[in-house]
Amino acid sequence: MNILKEKLKNKERILGTLVSLTDACLCEIMGNIGYDCVWIDTEHTYMSYKDVLCHLNAARSAKIPAIVRLPQDDLTATKRILEMGPDGIIFPMVQSANELKKLIETTLYPPYGTRGFGPLRAIGYGKIDALEYVKEKSFEMCRFVQIEHIDMINELDEIIKNPYIDGFIFGPNDLSGSLGDFLNVYGEKTMAEIQRASYILKNADKAVGLAGGMGEQDIKIWSDLKLDMLFAGADWCFVYNQGKNTLKAMKAYSKKGHN
Repeated sequence: MNILKEKLKNKERILGTLVSLTDACLCEIMGNIGYDCVWIDTEHTYMSYKDVLCHLNAARSAKIPAIVRLPQDDLTATKRILEMGPDGIIFPMVQSANELKKLIETTLYPPYGTRGFGPLRAIGYGKIDALEYVKEKSFEMCRFVQIEHIDMINELDEIIKNPYIDGFIFGPNDLSGSLGDFLNVYGEKTMAEIQRASYILKNADKAVGLAGGMGEQDIKIWSDLKLDMLFAGADWCFVYNQGKNTLKAMKAYSKKGHN
């Protein structure tokens, strides 16, 4: 059973965070904190395949579902990560219904798609029957797509017809760039398109999520959209901010102690 898929099916809100650094202990920590899901990023990071595998193992030990954001347009990476058996994958920067159709097909075995056969961790290294995996278990993985371009929003009516997509996740930074208002994520243009797309998706009973924001005010703004999934913060951000605040306190009290 895919816990993440079950929660989405039951309309439970998913609260997750991003892991960008390579140490697998970070996934374990996020699970111990109590996040519903951890997002392992391979699009913007220097993670190796071994790093991803270690993260997935750590997440499983901490009983936290793990999804992997794939590199853009890298079918080899997609194939190799699928064989690791993540709880879900995310396709970034999709711009058309046709492009998305081809990407989703790479995750499905014939006759539904074009995925080649060779699962490893995904079948428990032999514990799960291969035919059972092909016909049943492989469909349990969540397939998410990011909305990061206005062209995708303009094709949403066609895109939502794809039955294999479990959810749509806004990436407001890049979406704002496609609107000519880069990084003005709370600007009128970007917010209007997020609301327009959300309306289409919710009317089609699709799960809607967003990844963005590090602070409480960001989280409040995005939470007001009544999303099904919210991913906020990141490992490097937590380390930097806590480290900075701790040093600030140390300097302040050290100064008092010397007076």
